[in-house]
Amino acid sequence: MHNVSSAPAGVDLDSPRARAILRAVACGHGELTSSMVPDLFIDGLACCDQFTAHALALEGFIRPEGEATSGQRVPARLSMAGWEALERGPREPGGNAPNGGVVA
Repeated sequence: MHNVSSAPAGVDLDSPRARAILRAVACGHGELTSSMVPDLFIDGLACCDQFTAHALALEGFIRPEGEATSGQRVPARLSMAGWEALERGPREPGGNAPNGGVVA
């Protein structure tokens, strides 16, 4: 499991797009394909930023719910690291989370 304070360099957890993907998955709108590098679908449509989606999945922030055959879509869920990243909120310049890290 990843410690949010030392998130892998491949994912910018403060980027609006990464945070939007995490929120969509948290709300139950995401599906992942079953493959070595899973593709993410939001509300049935391919995510517009598969690079970020791949990084979030491969680095353990989002995960498939259950097993699937190759290419089949399964619901996507946040891992504990994904929830922690979403809950802490984006960092302000200088490294401080606004509002104590509370997501509004």
